[in-house]
Amino acid sequence: MFKKVFSLLICLLLAVPLTAFAEVKQPSLSLNAPSAVLMEAETGKLLYQSHPRDKRACASVTKVMTLLLVMEAIENGKLKYTGTLSSSAHAASMGGSDIWLEEGEKMSVDDLIKATAVASANDAAVVLAEAISGSEDAFVAEMNKKARVLGMRDTTFKNCNGLDEKGHLTSALDVAIMSRELVRHKDIFKYTSIWIDNLRGGKTQLVNTNKLLKTYDGITGLKTGTTGEAGCCMSATAKRGGLSLIAVVLGCKTGTERFADSAALLDYGFANYTVQKLSLPKEASKPVKVSGGMSSTLRIACENPGSLVVSRMGDNKLNRECVIKKEISAPIHKGDKVGEVNYYSGKQLLKSCKITAQNSIEKMTFTSVAAEMLKVLREL
Repeated sequence: MFKKVFSLLICLLLAVPLTAFAEVKQPSLSLNAPSAVLMEAETGKLLYQSHPRDKRACASVTKVMTLLLVMEAIENGKLKYTGTLSSSAHAASMGGSDIWLEEGEKMSVDDLIKATAVASANDAAVVLAEAISGSEDAFVAEMNKKARVLGMRDTTFKNCNGLDEKGHLTSALDVAIMSRELVRHKDIFKYTSIWIDNLRGGKTQLVNTNKLLKTYDGITGLKTGTTGEAGCCMSATAKRGGLSLIAVVLGCKTGTERFADSAALLDYGFANYTVQKLSLPKEASKPVKVSGGMSSTLRIACENPGSLVVSRMGDNKLNRECVIKKEISAPIHKGDKVGEVNYYSGKQLLKSCKITAQNSIEKMTFTSVAAEMLKVLREL
């Protein structure tokens, strides 16, 4: 008979030779932007922030959310890249940046996305919005709904393109959040990385509003915006090695300041941080003994630990600890937590990953044993 003893098994304490996880004191970057955020894209970790939740207009950076909903519509089959859409009178009436769509003019979804992402075309954005939700107002309601789902607490959208409108506000933190969600759709980089292209068989030229595409190593996107109320704004994405960054600046006075601030934030991130992929100990998947059950062992597995953003500064080391019960009493249900793998920097817990049961085990009773014996007899 198995003893019902629960104890902690320290499976592995690994000192990995890497740079410290200790936080580096935030520098005083000389930024012109009154509001700025630097975020690591995979984990969402904030690496720098300056007035991150100040509510401000963001001009065409609004289109990050528009493009996010477009990419989701393509993913769920509501739109197809090869599909053709017709411009409404409302879409054709948009001012500011546009591709001069005429009412009734037809254009492919692919070209409309290109126009929105590359040239920040307000009319193209509205055509896409109307195709998804029936009207721009209905689409804007979906934008605000998505913002709430993502936890964007400072954001209220009034239109899908970012033209100045009372109450159309967001924050640098919220822009980073929606940008992070958009770049999960890797297809978007096929558009945001375009420098020059054309529409209408070469009759309409598109030049990307993101000038960092020509000057910054590793730049992948994402969206600029400029209006009288918002000033010059940007959400810039870049990747070097395994590190993906999102730099957001709102309210710059000039485009030159916008690009300089974005580059400064990205430079700081790449100079001071790297990404460490996390591994699991073998013990996190070894079968565990079961007492009082219809099976004597339980299959287990640990969730994917992913990665951690680590500082290049300091002397701390990463320690990995597997904590699991030596023996588990039945009944056990599939999905039950039976342990965890913890990752530490010194004594600071950085991440914890659940180890769960991969199958159910019924408690051993007279009825369950009799049922199993009957099953075996039937198979003879």
